[in-house]
Amino acid sequence: MNDLSDEDFKRLYTFMQEKFGIDLKRKKPLIVSRLSSILESRGYTDFHDYVNDIIQKQDQDMMTTLLNKLTTNYTYFMREESHFDYLENVVMPQLAEKHKNDRLLSIWSAGCSSGEEPYNISMYLLEYFGKLGGNWDTRILATDISQNVLSKAENPKYLPESLEKLPKSWKNKYFVPIEDGYYTVSEELRRNVIFRPFNLMSPIKFKRDFDLIFCRNVMIYFDQPTKDALVKRFYDVTYPGGHLFIGHSEGLTKATCPYTYVKPAIYRRDEK
Repeated sequence: MNDLSDEDFKRLYTFMQEKFGIDLKRKKPLIVSRLSSILESRGYTDFHDYVNDIIQKQDQDMMTTLLNKLTTNYTYFMREESHFDYLENVVMPQLAEKHKNDRLLSIWSAGCSSGEEPYNISMYLLEYFGKLGGNWDTRILATDISQNVLSKAENPKYLPESLEKLPKSWKNKYFVPIEDGYYTVSEELRRNVIFRPFNLMSPIKFKRDFDLIFCRNVMIYFDQPTKDALVKRFYDVTYPGGHLFIGHSEGLTKATCPYTYVKPAIYRRDEK
């Protein structure tokens, strides 16, 4: 197997940057290690022909495999727990007041991976708004660029370890044991999340703007200009008073960020 030449490496990382916003400029060893088996299984004798086909054909199946190999999907329930404390104690009371007439929430989990984040948010929503009475629509939109992880999220199998931080009562209420010690989600939880494929480099055009956007540990793959542009697009579809939650390892540039900083990894669009 030939090594990945500097020229082909540059062509591939430029393509990934422009099409998906993913910055792989310093990831040559990772690309070689993760893609070599793909090349062999598809009958390529070198990286050059593979890179040519990726860029020129833009075959959906090849693209999906490439994304699944090069983006790491690691997540679990109650990740960055302080976010859920703020959601419960600050954001949800605000939403209850704001939507007391229409009872329609608008929440987006952008880059939802295998579903832990949107299901986790949903548990909080169902618990809080279920106690208020009335017919609240608490369904949330969950998107990811990878069809592979979306398929896993829609029909999830979670190891017991990923549920360890959840309250025991929630584990009993929202999860169902299945084969080999795994758990799947209850029908109530499943119905509360709408999964859709979406590339965050695309224009954001959904039916409604959002009260709350979660985009955590996604922008770690993006360079600064790409991140700045995405945050601006998020801002444009966030209702005044709405929030953006990002990962704790992803700081936003104060000079260019249109949101107001609230606390680590939590931002708010000011009221008009």
